[in-house]
Amino acid sequence: MPSWQARIVNAVVRTLIRRRNWGDVRAVARRARIVLGAPGPYGWLMRQGLAQRWVRKDGVRGEWLLPANPRSGVILYIHGGGFVCCSASTHRPITASLVRRTESALFSAEYRLAPEHRFPAALDDVIATYEWLVQSTSGAPIAIVGDSAGGGLALSLAVHARDAGLAPPACVVGFSPWTDLAGAGATLHDNDGRDAMFRPENIPAFAAAYLGTASASDPRASPVYADLRGLPPMLLQVGSTELLLDDSRRVHDCVVATGGSSRMHVYDDVHHVWQMLTPFVPEARAALAEAAAFIRSHLDPPAGRGRSVT
Repeated sequence: MPSWQARIVNAVVRTLIRRRNWGDVRAVARRARIVLGAPGPYGWLMRQGLAQRWVRKDGVRGEWLLPANPRSGVILYIHGGGFVCCSASTHRPITASLVRRTESALFSAEYRLAPEHRFPAALDDVIATYEWLVQSTSGAPIAIVGDSAGGGLALSLAVHARDAGLAPPACVVGFSPWTDLAGAGATLHDNDGRDAMFRPENIPAFAAAYLGTASASDPRASPVYADLRGLPPMLLQVGSTELLLDDSRRVHDCVVATGGSSRMHVYDDVHHVWQMLTPFVPEARAALAEAAAFIRSHLDPPAGRGRSVT
């Protein structure tokens, strides 16, 4: 059973955000940026005590969040927002929490948003960011973490790194990852009315804003259709009532079937990317503690503690 805090948040989200029709692609982006994509004072408060440094060069955009004495390894965070909204600033509740829990430096990437910049602009940007990060951190292990659309981008990035012969990430973590823009998962309809944030009609609407004329089953856009063999260890977190539950389940099942390492934790009746509500919702605290422990276990070198290069 979800906590009373999660139940209250679900009721608020259901009232303020959930709707059948977000409008055409321009309206989808405009409304999402108003409802979901406006950074507030909470994110600013969450990063207090951490050093912050913006990067804007050579096509790479984002911010470093740094603890006082970084441990080994680096986290690359890719924010969600349906490809149309949000930023490094909006996701500081998650990113700042991960920095404090892992004691590692974190780079929160920004990428071009749709519909102004359509597929594969977002993927191209996170690939460029990863290549820059590999070079600028002198080969330090990198954990890739993302939520929602950013979770799908994290998985697509791991697939690209494998196929392009890049240094592989140490691990991949997805918070409610959106991995199937074609919306073929059974829970897209089975959880209609149970998901606090979205309706099935929203998935093709957001997908169209990003894809334009591209195919929703292109594995670069929908990594559930990619070859998922030989990927780094993976942790997926998703809510039991989410429309996107099967986006995680199908990836997890495929990775395990091909001999890979994947853990999936289904949290009871929490809204999409509930991790944003840390520290107020117990399930958010638990999820981020689990993710941080998983990341830390894959960033630590055999010799133990060491400084990361930023």
